[in-house]
Amino acid sequence: MRIGWTRHAIAVGMMVVGLGGNAMGQTATELHTRALAATCANCHGTDGRAVPGSGSARLAGQSKELIVSQLQGFRDGTRQATVMHQLVKGYSNEQIDRLAAYFAAQK
Repeated sequence: MRIGWTRHAIAVGMMVVGLGGNAMGQTATELHTRALAATCANCHGTDGRAVPGSGSARLAGQSKELIVSQLQGFRDGTRQATVMHQLVKGYSNEQIDRLAAYFAAQK
């Protein structure tokens, strides 16, 4: 089974900090979610806080339901995009749900 470079990098990072969590008490699932969210920063800003005027949507503070709907739409092809449909196509429903919860909790 071939692992994509992003998933491989996340797995290596999780091994470095230890699967039991880090000094701040984060679980492997929480660390994985933060690593997935970090891949969104190039366009959507750190923790989903897009730079005003950048043309990218702000994710921080949006409702979880809205984010889930948008990501599933990109993944399923019902929502058009230039890049997002390619990025999200490998995410599971669980990953989308965790990402949406993460960004919804950001202020």
